[in-house]
Formats: sequence, structure tokens, C-alpha cells
Amino acid sequence: MTQPVPIFMYHGVTRTPSSSMATLSVTPEAFAEQMQVLGERGFTPITTAGLAAAWRGGPPLPSRPVLITFDDGYQGVHRYALPVLRALRFSVTVFVTTGWLRGPHELDGAALDQMLDWEEVRDMAAEGAEIGGHSHSHPQLDQLSDPKLRHEVERCTEIITEQLGSPPVSFAYPYGYSTRRVRQTVRAAGYAQSVAVGNALASPSQSPLALRRMTVRRSTGIGEFTRLAEGRSVARTFVVDRALTQGFALVRGSRRLVRKAASPRV
Repeated sequence: MTQPVPIFMYHGVTRTPSSSMATLSVTPEAFAEQMQVLGERGFTPITTAGLAAAWRGGPPLPSRPVLITFDDGYQGVHRYALPVLRALRFSVTVFVTTGWLRGPHELDGAALDQMLDWEEVRDMAAEGAEIGGHSHSHPQLDQLSDPKLRHEVERCTEIITEQLGSPPVSFAYPYGYSTRRVRQTVRAAGYAQSVAVGNALASPSQSPLALRRMTVRRSTGIGEFTRLAEGRSVARTFVVDRALTQGFALVRGSRRLVRKAASPRV
């Protein structure tokens, strides 16, 4: 099966998000309605690892595959999303920022909202959720030096392995930003597949380390969500987002060149 697959990117699920996460959080009711639409229209959610494995020649995909992914590790994923997913028997991938989660590795003041603790993460993993990496402190990885980049990816991997007993195999780039150098570092840390943003459908022609996802926001209505799931009007829906992404890429590229030129030569 080689047709494009929708990968939805969620963040928080809550009625009362912090101001910094308001636009990227959906209400529990909206999330439940969106999942119901997927079920009614015959979609089968799979994990990120499952999609990549199928495209490498592994077990075939279901007739209408879709991916539900969450970034960062907000507590509402366990409190509100997990019961809905459990009732529908839907698979999910949760990419966690290890320094934001409550527990022994928490970074003071780093999280943007109420976060999961490791017991909740283990509970989701026991329910069949794929737990992926999302860095340790959620920086723009493409702006980091090589040592800092390796630390962010490897520290995240170490903590997830320690807490869950097995290493994660899928990664999500914070802010969706990556370069060849970033992707090589992620691959070297043991990740077989990674997701960016892109606001487009994922396809086998994309690198398994740069699969594209579509952003779900508080403003995403059920009609728009349904069209995106069916692969309709995707480019039109995200025309502004894609233009902004291109602009940000130019700015980040310029910053990297300036930093490289300013670095001491030995």
C-alpha cells in the first residue's frame, strides 16, 4: 500500500489550557468527536513504528490507516484521550519531552502546562501506546552545537529506556525542525523513524526520518478534520502554515551560517 497516509499531530487535551498552549490544545469533547469520525468512516489508527515497518515491506497496512500522535506529554492525554482511544481500540504514539515530565528527571520551570508523570506514561504503554522520544528539553535541535544536539537526543533516549525497560524507536522533532545533521544524530541514537510537521500527508516517498504530519488545533472544526483525514483540501487548509515554515527555515539557516562563521577555528 503506497497511497499517502494522514498523520495527525496533537498536543494538549484539556478544557482549561495555559495561555501559551491555548491554540494547540483541543477540548476533550472535540477530541472524542474527531475519533468518532475516524471510527465511523472506517479508519484504523496505527503507530508510527507500524507505519514505517509496513513501508519497509513488513506487515501490510489496513485499508484506511491513520496515525494519532501527541507531542510533549501533557497530562490530558492520559486523563481525557486515553479512555476514548481505549473504548475505540485505537493505537496512538505519544512523543515525550523527558525533561518536562513530572518525576526524577524534571527540569525546573521547563513545562508549559500540566504534564504526565512516569507512572501515567507506563500506564499508556501498558495499554499499547507507542512511547517515542521528543528530546530532553524541547529546543530547536537544528540550532544546537553537535555536543548539545547529541545530549538532547541521547539523554531523552536513556531516560525513556530506564523508565519503560526498552528503548524508543520513533522520534518527533521539537517544533518540527530538522536538518540532515539532526536526522543523522537521531538515527545514530537508535531511532528507525521520525516525524516532522510539514502539514501534509505522509507518503513512502518521504524519508522515514522526516514523515509529515498535520496540526490539529483548537480551531480545527469537525468538517475540516474530516476533510484532512480523507486527504481533501490539505494544501489549501495549511497554505499559511507552509508559507511561514518556509520563512522560518530561511531564518534558521541564516542563524546557523552566522554561528558557524563565528565559531573559533583550531
